[in-house]
Amino acid sequence: MTALIKINDKLSIAGQIALEDFATLAGLGYKAVVNNRPEGEEASQPASAEEAEAAANAGLAYAHIPVTGPSITEQDVRALQDVLARTDGPVLAHCRSGTRSLTLFSIGEVLDGRMKREDLPAFGAEHGVDMRMADGWLARNGH
Repeated sequence: MTALIKINDKLSIAGQIALEDFATLAGLGYKAVVNNRPEGEEASQPASAEEAEAAANAGLAYAHIPVTGPSITEQDVRALQDVLARTDGPVLAHCRSGTRSLTLFSIGEVLDGRMKREDLPAFGAEHGVDMRMADGWLARNGH
């Protein structure tokens, strides 16, 4: 299984997970998986429908919030927040490397005043993730 990076008690991030990892995630106590990859980003990645089926078979909730760095909207940020809010237990969000998943979370934290934009580099470094995408989004959107 790809490495899981725990952000807080509610959210962990990861790179692409395999279909057989869904049962393992359920066994680890996760309650939902969020896929932040657009369909067909890489030929080897599972389709969202395959991930949804693997999640259902493992008893996990599943959400597909596909984003690329330039395409992130506030609606995408809020969609991730909604999954976190309505899931009773830990959530794993994944993309190719975990960066977009943490970017969505971090943008929401700044928008809602739980984090300062200037704290993004240190927050990212703490988790081994470059936060320039989140910082750029916030700059472009007047935050």
